[in-house]
Amino acid sequence: MIQSAIVDEFLTTGQCASCRVIDLHAHYGPYQGIYMPNHTPEQMIATLDRCGVERMVTSGHMALADMVPGNQEITELTERYPTRWSGYTVINPNYPELAARELALYDKRKGMVGLKFHPSGHRYPLDGPNYAPALEFAAERRLMVLSHTWEGPFNSVAEVTKVAEAYPTLDLILGHSIYGEWDGAIALAKRLPNVYLELTAAYAANGIIEKMSAGGVTDKVVFGCDLPWFDPHYAIGCIIFARISESERRMILRETALRLITPRLRH
Repeated sequence: MIQSAIVDEFLTTGQCASCRVIDLHAHYGPYQGIYMPNHTPEQMIATLDRCGVERMVTSGHMALADMVPGNQEITELTERYPTRWSGYTVINPNYPELAARELALYDKRKGMVGLKFHPSGHRYPLDGPNYAPALEFAAERRLMVLSHTWEGPFNSVAEVTKVAEAYPTLDLILGHSIYGEWDGAIALAKRLPNVYLELTAAYAANGIIEKMSAGGVTDKVVFGCDLPWFDPHYAIGCIIFARISESERRMILRETALRLITPRLRH
């Protein structure tokens, strides 16, 4: 039986007033070919309220396909919901001129707190030269960079290591914790102070949170659930019922993300 005030409150009320969740990996909008039942702004805010999520940081589904209108879409949402919604500026390295224009707009978009990369989705390696301008931009401003990571040729331990070592002044959040390369991801987060592990999809790997705890990197692990793809309650449940300490639950659900996002908030 788990002895936890957080667990007790979530089971009783569906959320925890003393540990409001911060989600560093969310999306927005419909997605072609897949039914998203709760993808509108109002529906997503209602989901946050139901699950006790204080704030989410999003990149738009549209932006992953067409970064110019997609980033503007997220900018407008952060202006409408400044206390609940922050954004990532998506950079597609296959269009360097458009990417440069998006970076030039970053400082004017006050709701943005970092950049978002999807190397495997854009079929371009994380350590490739077309990402360099965005990485340099983020390093100069000490931004967060959320990158999709997964085993494979574009965003594996090898590519992540090169980028994290080359740009120590940015905080690199590894979306999905380099899924399938758990040992390498944990070792990297342990060794490099600017590397963080994000849990979306990793929840499916039985014991992964305990493995991160045993590896001594719980303070480098942050909450995410790819909303609206997955419900926050599922992800929260995987964390609070993991065999970890109460302080580790608080770090993963809120405290580490709060430390990362607070200096980047510009509203």
